[in-house]
Parts: sequence; structure tokens; C-alpha cells
Amino acid sequence: MSGPTSPVPVPDVFDPRQYARGVPHDRYRLLRDQHPVAWQEEPEVLGWPAGPGFWAVTRHEDAVRVLKDSSTYSSYLGATQIRDPDPADLPFIRRMMLNQDPPHHRRLRVLVSRAFTPKRVDRFETVVRERARSLLTRAVTEARAGDGTCDLVTQVTDDYALLNLTDLLGVPDTDRGLLLHWTQRVIGYQDPDEAGVPTLGPDGKPVNPRSPAALRDMFDYAHALAVHKRRNPADDVMTALATDPELTAPELEMFFFLLVVAGNDTVRSAAPGGLHLLAEHPEAYARLRNGEVGLATAVDELLRRHPPVLTFRRTAAQDTALAGTRIRTGDKVVVFHASANHDERVFPSPLTLDLTRSPNPHISFGDGPHVCLGAHFARLQLRVLYEEVCGVFPAGGLSLAAPPRRLVSNFINGVKSLRVGVVDV
Repeated sequence: MSGPTSPVPVPDVFDPRQYARGVPHDRYRLLRDQHPVAWQEEPEVLGWPAGPGFWAVTRHEDAVRVLKDSSTYSSYLGATQIRDPDPADLPFIRRMMLNQDPPHHRRLRVLVSRAFTPKRVDRFETVVRERARSLLTRAVTEARAGDGTCDLVTQVTDDYALLNLTDLLGVPDTDRGLLLHWTQRVIGYQDPDEAGVPTLGPDGKPVNPRSPAALRDMFDYAHALAVHKRRNPADDVMTALATDPELTAPELEMFFFLLVVAGNDTVRSAAPGGLHLLAEHPEAYARLRNGEVGLATAVDELLRRHPPVLTFRRTAAQDTALAGTRIRTGDKVVVFHASANHDERVFPSPLTLDLTRSPNPHISFGDGPHVCLGAHFARLQLRVLYEEVCGVFPAGGLSLAAPPRRLVSNFINGVKSLRVGVVDV
């Protein structure tokens, strides 16, 4: 199968290796202008098998339409990753809320929302603030005793995101390292630095990290933690889930998987991306630090410029048309969030960092029935972190000491290292 012919070549935005160099905004712009729904080949990359190809949706209007119309663009039929899952794994993968369509999706969302309440989230602000301040202070102290630089990813944001999530979930301190291990294994599977040497199956191909066999250790832990919470209840999300009579054991497994991986990596990816932008734009950082712009609008603009998720896949449930392109039943349709967030048709001067931008209808947390359930908690963490950074780094003092190292991934907009200089005030 191939897309429509055109005198303007269609650039590749699939290869995960290009995202290690940066988000390909020039290619996105060309697609938005010339091929808003563009056919992408899906060759074998990094040992992962080739796929049948997919439609890349790059304009904001079309992306929102796909995300909202679950009857036409299904999360259930082929799940939500670009790569097709093993057919034998698909029934298992469909048990996750992320990979379901209404009305079944609605039931699960209501169940987990009982645990993930704004009141429970807001209660963590004091702890989150103390953690941000402590991690930043320690990183700066170590920098001054060393070479004058610190890595905001490895010394601050990785721990910040992980510890905040484990507090909310109610994971014991001794087990927190497991969550980072699972996140790296599942989210960073395309990057050898994150995933290590992939496990190979009998066919010699890498085992999908989202397959039942690869997740067995995580699920066993979730059940053991649930037993502990029933015996020792606390005011945390896992206690609420473990004691919910309507939640089945398989549903508990998948909720734990979703919260651990998505809940951790949303902030883990967004926070250093936002800090990188502030380091690149000292005037904007100075205005934020001086209180000239509001933190809430600043957080949304940083999320627009650096969405934590690059792509989400849907599958056409029926023949349809999008932006004049014919899409057949069963075709993969992939929304490119970072492109939609920089669509000139919606965002004037989209590559400009405007911390006062309003309105700001970015889709960094998705849209429609699958809009991120943890968006409130993510915004809280980002707001507090940026506020505490302003108290530690002087205006003009958040300067890059080395280019950031980015994740090899066409799914997560990850930053593996962000080294900045520390100056004495």
C-alpha cells in the first residue's frame, strides 16, 4: 500500500533514531503544509521488525478529530503504539484502559478516577515542593564542589518524577528502584542506553516489552502490593484500587502498569524538556523568575513546545476520509502531538516560546475520551519544580553546559541528560 503521489517528497518521521537529534520540526512543517495526512513506510529499525506502514496526522484540527472520534479511530483494534503487537498478545494488551474504546473504557476510567482525585493529588503539594527544593539544592551543592555543572535529569528530574509518583501510589521506599527499571524497559525499549540488550524470542526477534511474559514481574509485584494495602490501608492510590470491589485482578494489574509507566514518564519527559527551553530562552526565564508571567500559563506553553508524548496510534474502524485523504478500514492512523502543537493554523509564531500564550489548546495530554487522567498531578509537579528552579538559579544563570542527550524514540519525547552550569549569586 502507498499514499497519494505528489511532486513534493514525503519526509520520514517514523525512524526513532532521528528524534535523538531533536524533534524534526522542519519535516513536520512540510507535512502540515503539503501532506497533512501522509503515508509513512515502517521499515525494520534497530532489530524491530518492519510493519505495514501508517498515516501520519500532523495538523492540529485533524489530530483533535482523530483523538475525539473513537468510533472511527479505535484504540482497541490495534492498541496505541505504532508497532503492531504480536497477535497473540493483543487480547492481553486490550485489557489496558489506554487501549479500549467507549463504553468499556468509560467504566475503567470512572473506577480509577475514584482513586486519582484532585483532593488526594493536591495534598501532595507540600511534599512535592520540599522534594524539588531538596533535589535542586543537593545538585547545586555537588556542582560547586565539583566542576561547576550538574545534570538536571540524573540528579533532579528522574528522582523527582519517580518519588512523587511512588508517594501518590503508596509504593514503599525500598521498592522505588523497581519503578524506574520498569519505566526504562517499557518506554525506552528503542534506546539501547535505556533498555539494554533486548530479550530475544524463539524467532530471534526482540520480545515486545509490553507482552505478558515481559510484564510478569511487574504484575506479580502489583498483586503483592495490593495484598499489603488491604492489610495495611493508607491514603494512597494503590489502597483505593486494591480495596475497590468492582476492580478485577487483571484490571488491577493493568492499572498498575499504566500508572507506573505513564505516570512516571509524563513528568520525567516533560520536566527536563521545559528546563531545556528555559535555558535556551534566558529572557523568558528572567520574566518567569521575576514574576512577570504566571506559572500556570508558563507550564502550558512549555508543555506545548515539549510534549512528553510524540505519537499515539489509532486504527480505522471503517472506511473514512481525513483532510481529503482516503483511509481504509484497518489502516493505522498516528497522531503527531509535537506537530499539532506547532501548527501555524492554531498557534501564531509556533516556534516562539511565549510563556503568556493564551489560549493554548495544545494536545500534550491528548484530547477526547483518553485525555490524560493524571494531567492535574503532572501540572502540579511541573509548576512546583519550575518555581523552585527560579529560586535556585539566578536570572541568566540557567545555562547549558553541554548539548542535551535525547532518547531514541518516536513515542516519548525524552531527555536523558541536561547538564547546566551553576554560578554563584
